[in-house]
Amino acid sequence: MIALRIFALVAALFVVSPALSAGKTIIVLDASGSMWGQIDGKTKIEIARETLKQVLGTIPGDTELGLVAYGHREKGSCSDIETAVPPGKGTAGAITAFADKINPKGKTPLTEAVRRAAEELRIEENEATVILVTDGLETCEADPCALGKELEATGVNFTAHVVGFGLSDEEGRQVACLAENTGGLYLKADDAGQLAEALEATVAKAPDPEPEPKPAAVEFNFKGILRLAEGGPDMEQDGSARWDLIALDANGAKADRGTTGGYGGIFQDTVPAGKYAVTVKLGNIEKEFPVELSEDRQTELIAVMDAGFLRVTPKRTPDGEADDSARVDMAFSGGSDGGYGPTEAYVAAGAVTVTGNIDKATAEEQVSVKAGETVEIDLVIASGFVVPTAVYAEGGPDVEDDGIRFEVRAVKADIKGNRETLAGQYGSGGGMDVPPGDYVLHARLGEAEAEAPITVKAGERTEATVNIDAGVLAISAPGARRIDIYSAKKDIQGNQKGFGGAYDETMQETLPPGEYEVRVLYEGDKADKSQKATVTAGERAEVTVE
Repeated sequence: MIALRIFALVAALFVVSPALSAGKTIIVLDASGSMWGQIDGKTKIEIARETLKQVLGTIPGDTELGLVAYGHREKGSCSDIETAVPPGKGTAGAITAFADKINPKGKTPLTEAVRRAAEELRIEENEATVILVTDGLETCEADPCALGKELEATGVNFTAHVVGFGLSDEEGRQVACLAENTGGLYLKADDAGQLAEALEATVAKAPDPEPEPKPAAVEFNFKGILRLAEGGPDMEQDGSARWDLIALDANGAKADRGTTGGYGGIFQDTVPAGKYAVTVKLGNIEKEFPVELSEDRQTELIAVMDAGFLRVTPKRTPDGEADDSARVDMAFSGGSDGGYGPTEAYVAAGAVTVTGNIDKATAEEQVSVKAGETVEIDLVIASGFVVPTAVYAEGGPDVEDDGIRFEVRAVKADIKGNRETLAGQYGSGGGMDVPPGDYVLHARLGEAEAEAPITVKAGERTEATVNIDAGVLAISAPGARRIDIYSAKKDIQGNQKGFGGAYDETMQETLPPGEYEVRVLYEGDKADKSQKATVTAGERAEVTVE
């Protein structure tokens, strides 16, 4: 009868232990000397052997099961613990065969035996169960309760069950804690009533069916991957691409604002389930893709931009250095891009018109770019550099007045007599970018102007000096209301040419060499005055009218 009770108790453990289906299990069998004790005229070891045979004959063949025994090899040894059968599938026969040969003789190191079994099961990594079958208490100065707490804290999902042979309530409490501290069961075989209760709680009650597993949560339900060409590599390292997800309503209309967005060759985010328009902008190329997202799985969108990469280096000559002042523009299907100096951009696959200019110097080139391709070209913008200076007269002095205006003009005038101005600046030095060719460098300061022919070559610096053939007339007229300068000589009509004036008591003007008349107007009844003045090229003339 007791064998049947033990069988039922152990069988109950196999029923309630999820580890038998999800992990590995080791039976720890007491083989100490006390197992020779008898219950109902039969030794405990015999009952254990019979129980194991009956129980193991009922479990599925794919159950991973092992056996640890203690106290069966040496008398008085606390280290007599053996992993008799490592846990594995189809081990029932090996376990019962080993149990049949056991000769109980030693002590009861049950705590260390359970620890050994837990280590064998690698509970830090795996779900596991230990079933301890014992007829006595710990006899090797160890604490099974403390071990239970330790294993519960250490194990991934560890459970220890304890079956006792005729232990008193007090004795049972000393080993029950091992099970209780790991969420397991303590079952004792004393009478039919307790056995019935155990069976009702375990064998008689079928376990609740496991709920349907919920779909695994995904970290991101959208993943966008950027590619230049169909079948091309992912552009993971490109951080310039802009992604925007815009929700669509039932009619396919876009929401007023985007739901989410970000930058990168790969963009991931989580958004509510639904239909979206995904816009991807790479440089000045923009494309839109439809996508429908769910909450429980990740949807990947391969955004093929059908684009290439164009790198343009502007130069003044084929062998020259890159010119940082050049303007470069790229026009392609559906868009354009550009910049100054060496310029690179993503362009739509197909024909690209590349234009460049350095002031009035221009160049244009047609380039074909394939999707996924990188194309590099040199754009030659033939241009020279003119550095103008001026002198007042042959041999000097130099004109250092920032008011002087220089212009590079075409040699040939149009039908109205006007000549195209290609470049201009104030002040000497500096420089002007001009296409190669023959030109006239015109200079004007005050009332003096002159020009000189120049030849400009691509990639070269042209330094040109204009002799404006002029002097400076400085006038002082204390108390004057206005000062005016006229030519001293009248023209054929009897008129004197004016050369400017000022409402002030002083005035200075740059004039061609010659004779001039200075007229001074006064306030009130004071009579106006005039005075002759002579201007010599390269010299300063000072006149005081009193």
